[in-house]
Amino acid sequence: MIVIGGTTAAIFLSYPLRDIRHGLKSAKLIFFYEDLNPQREANEIAAVAQMWFNKDKLAIENIIDSINNPYLKTGFQLIVDNTPVEDILSLLKWRIARLRAKEKAEANIFYSLAAYSPAFGMLGTLVGMINMLQIIELKDIAGISYNMGIALITTFYGLIMANLIFNPIAIKLERRTEQRIMIMSMIMEGITLIAARRSPSFVRETLKSFIKHYDDELKD
Repeated sequence: MIVIGGTTAAIFLSYPLRDIRHGLKSAKLIFFYEDLNPQREANEIAAVAQMWFNKDKLAIENIIDSINNPYLKTGFQLIVDNTPVEDILSLLKWRIARLRAKEKAEANIFYSLAAYSPAFGMLGTLVGMINMLQIIELKDIAGISYNMGIALITTFYGLIMANLIFNPIAIKLERRTEQRIMIMSMIMEGITLIAARRSPSFVRETLKSFIKHYDDELKD
């Protein structure tokens, strides 16, 4: 009641209900989380680069609906619509910034939970110690032992919840966001190169270098 109830109450007072709901939904993803593979998006960008270089706009329009990545699909649609490169770059950067802000807010909810739970664990410790001091003159060994147990177990619960549940979830959410942003940055680079009518081979080699850098970043 003290640790879980207090932590829950504090988080509901700290964040809007909508943000908490989104945070809980994102937490579910970490149990089914798989490392993202940028090679699939790179292959799709290289294929569209060849079509655009050959001025086969109809072929690009035909494959847009089959693309699963909404960010990549938006970029291809902007190319087909002959949107200026500056506008494409501005929109894609805005999408990245919005994603970063949204997912950072979700991770911050779990960081806050990790901060609150040990604090309420200490509160439980104080409650147990106060109760123990009140009955110590009665020499009630059972009562003293019971309240000493409360004092210790609440701190234990708070530390376990913070370091075994909330902090790991927040860290994994941040890691997932970093990987997604890196892939979106690769897509943005490829889209702007296509819009600038760079050769398919140049686009392909640029993406290959980006993926190599992406792998190195993950290893670091």
